[in-house]
Amino acid sequence: MDAKVAAERWADVWQRGWEARDTESIVALYAEGADYSSEPFRVAFDGRAGARAYIGGAFAEEDDVRAWFGQPIVSGSRAAVQWWASLIEGGKGVTLAGTSILTFDSDGLVVDQWDTWNTIAQRREPPEGWGA
Repeated sequence: MDAKVAAERWADVWQRGWEARDTESIVALYAEGADYSSEPFRVAFDGRAGARAYIGGAFAEEDDVRAWFGQPIVSGSRAAVQWWASLIEGGKGVTLAGTSILTFDSDGLVVDQWDTWNTIAQRREPPEGWGA
């Protein structure tokens, strides 16, 4: 599968899945042996089971999620995708803004993901022109 198609699919599934807290639709994007680094200083999660554990745990703490994903930037089998989410966590508004660096296999599944992100303790939508 072409990396651009895979990255666009990844962004679409993550956007819909995050808002619906549908862990399994997102986990299906990852290869069995994928490495998933959810933050630069965390140990990577291993494979689909690791992705499921991380994503399921995060979703259990979040409510009223609105998520946006930017247009992927693709080179070879790698892509960078901006993302933005406004949600309720622990009863308080939070906004996350980040980027995922993804590597895809020939089937379009993620074999490596490295995320970096920032948070602010209030809900915000992305600024005009964001993600293009």
